Amino acid sequence: MVNIDKDSLEKALNSGAAESSKTESPEPQAQLSPEEEIGFHKGALNTLAAERNELFKMIQNVEAIMQAHVKRLEELGVKIESGKK
Repeated sequence: MVNIDKDSLEKALNSGAAESSKTESPEPQAQLSPEEEIGFHKGALNTLAAERNELFKMIQNVEAIMQAHVKRLEELGVKIESGKK
């Protein structure tokens, strides 16, 4: 799990924007009201949560397919060693 320092979120976002703006022409940034900023962050979190859920489903599907291949290989007499140490 990724640890996020909520206190430095704004600083991290601004530093990323500063790095990307080095190659782009400087544009004045509009200031958002606190309500708009809250809405923006809530929307971003909802979108990211949905993306995380879809990624988890994809991982489950890949794992199921891999297990089916392992099972069939074992049925054919091929021994599969776990990559875990």
